[in-house]
Parts: sequence; structure tokens; C-alpha cells
Amino acid sequence: MAVESKFDPKDMIFRHLGPTGLKVSVFSLGGWLTYGGTQKGNIVKECLEAAWNHGVNFFDTAEVYANGQSEIEMGNALKELAWPRDEYVLSTKIFFGTGRKEPNTRGLSKKHVVEGLKSSLARLQQPYVDIVLAHRPDVGTPMKEIVEGFTQVIRNLNLAYYWGTSEWSATQIMEATQIAEKYNLIAPIAEQPQYNAFHRERFEVEYGPLYEQFKYGTTIWSPLASGLLTGKYNDGIPKDSRFATNKAFFENTVKELESPEGKAKIEKVKKLTTIAEKLGGSVTQLSLAWAAKNPNVSTVILGATKVEQIEDNLGALKLIEKLTPDVMEEIEGILDNKPKKPADFGRSRI
Repeated sequence: MAVESKFDPKDMIFRHLGPTGLKVSVFSLGGWLTYGGTQKGNIVKECLEAAWNHGVNFFDTAEVYANGQSEIEMGNALKELAWPRDEYVLSTKIFFGTGRKEPNTRGLSKKHVVEGLKSSLARLQQPYVDIVLAHRPDVGTPMKEIVEGFTQVIRNLNLAYYWGTSEWSATQIMEATQIAEKYNLIAPIAEQPQYNAFHRERFEVEYGPLYEQFKYGTTIWSPLASGLLTGKYNDGIPKDSRFATNKAFFENTVKELESPEGKAKIEKVKKLTTIAEKLGGSVTQLSLAWAAKNPNVSTVILGATKVEQIEDNLGALKLIEKLTPDVMEEIEGILDNKPKKPADFGRSRI
């Protein structure tokens, strides 16, 4: 039976997700702190559709987002939109559970990896996800059991095609990969770390060997430093901002913003705004383009509460090619926070 294609890539850029043959749009859409929380119903569908109409093919959520409600809202939207399942890429994450008290409803035991993913799929109304991520490392579960659990959901149960990690250390990722190789299990293929112009060390330095040895992929979150890199906090905290609507979660971030270090970051944002305007964009678009410019970024996950926000964010596409070496050097001069890589004593192959 012929399937009518509904996807138009427009001017979107696509990259392989790590060492796999899977291609994802360089900008994607996630449900953290938005869908199922502050945003419910038709607006969720409208946001997904707006992203899709601009060439986005990758959508991300997690069991813990709004205690499962994010998966429900995004699942309802995907069902209504009725896109061909082979034309979009969907990921969810397992670890934190959905707020229940029974101890096996969280963590990365084989039981929760399998049953947690089954519950996620029920909420999403999907037979499988393309990628399932271990939302955090689980020091209480042997690494071999964790790798066996994710291998089981892929190889035996057909509930996912790939698995990855989120906020794991490079050492933990290396351990999981070595165990997979030793016992003929399936290794993780991508990490979901925080990465933005103000948060660079782990992504650029610690994970360096993973990119080189395994071509490890990344689906980065918080590319705008929770909105700081949009310039919206330059003159205080707006009432409709994430810092205001999620006070408990961002309590420490707000305190930092009022510190000398926080004020110094705001001054940097103001200087970055000048560069963005010279390039014909906003500081939001510049910050997103800067993150996407890194070749080790597979996809930049956007968070949006309205359609206009998605359309504005995706304007970053036109700035990527404008980030010449000279412009990148100018940005580095403002940021003044480039992490130092370990000494290679003149033995680098590059």
C-alpha cells in the first residue's frame, strides 16, 4: 500500500545521530517544562505542527516531564496530526519515573527499563520510540544489567531502535560501551547533555574522546541557558518567563543571576546582541546557531510554548552559515570561557 509523504524538509539541515544511519534535524522540539505542564491541549499540536512545517523531524520527551503528562499531550498531538510514522523520530527517557512511591517505578533496573518504557509508549500511544534514553546514571544498578535492559527493549521486544544516555559521565558511557562489546549487547549511541555558550566544559572537553572513538551523538538541551541567552532577563525577570513560572526549579538560577557572576553574564548577552544584529538576527537566533555550529551537536532541542517562538527560533538556520571563523573568534572574545583541553604534548593527529 502506497504511503503519501507529508514531510517537507524546507531548508532544514540534517545530521546523523552519532554512529548510526539515522538522520535528525539539526533543530528539534522537546516537551520539558512545557507540554503537559504549562501547555495542554490544542497548543501542543500547533507547536509540533509548526516545527514539522519548518522541517523538524525529531521530537523529545521523558516519563518524568509533568509526571507523564508530557508524553500524554505529545501522544495525543501526534495521533491527531497522523503523520506517517516513518517520517518522524521520537525519543523518550527513563529513570525518574512519574512520581509514584513504589521503589521499582524509577531507576534503571531491568524491570523499570522494560516496564517504564512500556508505560511511556502507552501514554504516547506509540508501538515504539526511535530512541530511549537513560535519563541519568543509576549507581544502584550494575552497569551490565542496565545495558542488558536496553538491549532487551531493542533486540527482543522491538520497543525502540536505539538507546542513549543523558547527563552521564564519559567514564560511565565508556563502561556501558565496553560491556556491550564484551557481552554482545547493544551500546548507547547518543548523549543528551546540557550545552550552551555559558555551559561548555563537559560537552567540549570531557566528551571529546567519545566523539573521536565512537562518533557518539548528542541531543543537547538548554541551548539558551533557560532563556538567559535570549536577552529577556537583561532588565529583570518577566512574569511569563520560565524563571517566574517554574520558581522552585530555577530558584538557584535566579539567585545566581543576581550575583556578580550573573550580572557579568547579562553584560555578555548584551554584547552578543550587537553581533547578532550585525548578522541580521536576534541574540536568541545567534545563541542557537552557535550551538548548532559545533559539529559534535547532532540536534539542538528547542522548548517553546507558542508557535511564534518556534518560528523565531528556527530563524537560527540562516545564521549558521554566517558564523565564519572571524565571527566565532569575536564571540569567543566576548564569552571568554573556552574550556582548556588536556595537553597533547604535540602528539595530536589533527
